[in-house]
Amino acid sequence: MKTKASVRPDLLLVLSILLVILLYPVLDRGDLHRAILGALFFMPVILATVELSKMRGWLWPSVLTMSGALICAVVSTFHPSPILVGAKWSILTVFFALTVGGLFSYIKNARSILDSHLYTAISIYLLLGMLWFALYSAIDVFYPGAIGRGAAGGERHSELLYFSLVTLSTIGYGDIVPIHGEVRMLAALEGLTGVLYVAITVALLVSSYKRQGPSDES
Repeated sequence: MKTKASVRPDLLLVLSILLVILLYPVLDRGDLHRAILGALFFMPVILATVELSKMRGWLWPSVLTMSGALICAVVSTFHPSPILVGAKWSILTVFFALTVGGLFSYIKNARSILDSHLYTAISIYLLLGMLWFALYSAIDVFYPGAIGRGAAGGERHSELLYFSLVTLSTIGYGDIVPIHGEVRMLAALEGLTGVLYVAITVALLVSSYKRQGPSDES
């Protein structure tokens, strides 16, 4: 029973991120739908904060950044301002970076492989996509036109989320491209991060599995 209870938050985090990704293009239109999307977007943020609260030294930075992003999101809803919107996405970028760092340390220090480690590994990969999505969104607010538009009529944030995920997975369809040189380097860095993360995580999980084998036999 304890194992199931410990796995549940990790699984919920994975499911909440997938839900945001799948519903983003559906809800990214109209004021009411965007309000629902905003509430839905903060579900994985809250769950990630809960996960980080179990790790020493990661709670307060995550709580502070989450609170800052939430305040900017609420205030910008009633008083739309590019500065507030850009600040929200910038703070979310920092929050996702902290989350990725904290959860990755959890995997790196694992002495045995549990289901929670596998769910956490999936969460980190998806959170990397969310990290760059928040970064691209902040850039798009402060430097409009730095990232080219996709198909006509597409909602901007849905396009940026799609661009982040296809770049992270190194698919790169080319329908949305970075225009500025700095953003091109960021996109290239995201692709490298996606490849290196998979390679390093597989190596860590295999190493933990090998350490677990002899101890189980003894």
